[in-house]
Amino acid sequence: MGGVLGIDIGGSGIKGAPVDLRAGHPLTERLRIPTPEGAAPEDVAEVVSEIAHHFEELGAGKGPIGVTFPGVVRGGITLSAANVDKRWIGLDADKLFTRAVGRPVTLLNDADAAGLGEARYGAGKGVRGVVMMLTFGTGIGSALINDGVLVPNTELGHLQLDGREVEPWASGATKDREDLSWKAWAKRASAYLEHLEMLFSPDLFIIGGGLSKRPEKWQDLLTLKTQVVPATLQNEAGIVGAALMASERRG
Repeated sequence: MGGVLGIDIGGSGIKGAPVDLRAGHPLTERLRIPTPEGAAPEDVAEVVSEIAHHFEELGAGKGPIGVTFPGVVRGGITLSAANVDKRWIGLDADKLFTRAVGRPVTLLNDADAAGLGEARYGAGKGVRGVVMMLTFGTGIGSALINDGVLVPNTELGHLQLDGREVEPWASGATKDREDLSWKAWAKRASAYLEHLEMLFSPDLFIIGGGLSKRPEKWQDLLTLKTQVVPATLQNEAGIVGAALMASERRG
């Protein structure tokens, strides 16, 4: 089978698959296991190990593994834990996962992984300059990539705009919770993206998360100078980006 294994840790599920890095897509169906309640480090590591060994038995090989984490990651250390056990803060998670699976593990932020996947194989493929991906879902994730090189842990959903944090004001979950029309949500998203446009002058915005599946509802409502496109890898972006980073760091 071959490929490089990518594993994406989410709030509700942990999913993984070996990835063909020439084509940028998984070689098999993803294996998804529910995230353990509370998402304690040792419980999550056990699930990651289970996924790794599952694909190893199917012939995926014993090479490096890329793993995403829903928080800030620096040098393999997890520095935030918004929706998981607080014991992740300050933990050498790279070492935890490497010990659990018995193979080299590269850990990175989940939005960063999705952005890398989209920039290399998806909506940002072939685009030079600054590509910025925003994922509008439960929160707002961000990835900033310049000529294919990731600037990690931007966490731009936590920017302040007009005295408020953007994430609880403009996320996909907020649209649903407040029952906002597409026009009303797009007005908020435009204000946010225009602020990012002013700060970073990107060459392309990629919109991911659940809203990316319905671009016809919002794409023409955004008022920006920069081109805005929906993500194309959908739920595979994190797995693909994690495998890519693992290959480049450990290869």
